[in-house]
Amino acid sequence: MPAQDVKPTRSELLEIKKRIKLTQSGYKILKMKRDGLILEFFKILEQAKQVRSKIQKDYDDAMEKSAIAEAVDGAIAVRSAAFARRGHPEISLRSKNLMGIVVPQIESTLVKSTVDQRGYGVIGTSTYIDEATAAFEKLVETMVQAAEIETTMKKLLDEIEKTKRRVNALEYKVIPELKEAESFIKLRLEEMERDNTFRLKRVKDKAEAKAKAAA
Repeated sequence: MPAQDVKPTRSELLEIKKRIKLTQSGYKILKMKRDGLILEFFKILEQAKQVRSKIQKDYDDAMEKSAIAEAVDGAIAVRSAAFARRGHPEISLRSKNLMGIVVPQIESTLVKSTVDQRGYGVIGTSTYIDEATAAFEKLVETMVQAAEIETTMKKLLDEIEKTKRRVNALEYKVIPELKEAESFIKLRLEEMERDNTFRLKRVKDKAEAKAKAAA
C-alpha cells in the first residue's frame, strides 16, 4: 500500500495502527510456526539418514545371501523360489497431522512370511534360500518405512518454504508499507495542524487589528 494512496485522516491513522498490530501478531505466529517446522524437519532428517543407512545395509545383506543361495542351490532354484511366492505385499496408506500438515502414514502387510507361505517346497532347497528370502522381505519393509519418511520430509520442506515466503513478505513488504503509511498520515496531520494554527493566528491578528482600528 503506497503511502500516497491513503487518506490523511485520524480515522485512517487508527485503522492503520490496528492493521500494523494485527500484522505484527500474525508475523510472530508465522515465525514461530516456521521455527517449529524447521526443528521438526531436522528430527525427520535424522530419521531419514538412519533409514537410508539401513536400506544400504539391508540391501547388501540381501544381495550377499542371494549370492550364497545361488552358489549353493543354483540360480534356477533361486529364481523358481522367487516366482513361487503366493502372496504379495500390501500397502495401506493413511494420513496424520503433523503441525497442521497432512503427512502420509504407510503400513505394509504380508511382507514377512513363514516358510510354508512362500510357495516353494522345503525339500530340494536349502536354508540359504530361506535366509535370502527373509533378507529381501526385511529390505522391502525398510523401503516402505523410507517412503513414509521421505514423503514427510518433502511435505515439511514445501511448508517451510511457503511459510518463509509469507514471513518475508510481512517483514520486508507489508509491515514496512503500513509503517510508511502511518508515518505519512502523522506527517500530513501535523502539517494540517500547523496550517490550522497559522490560519487561526492570522484570523486572531486581523480581528485584533480591526478592534484597535475601531477604537
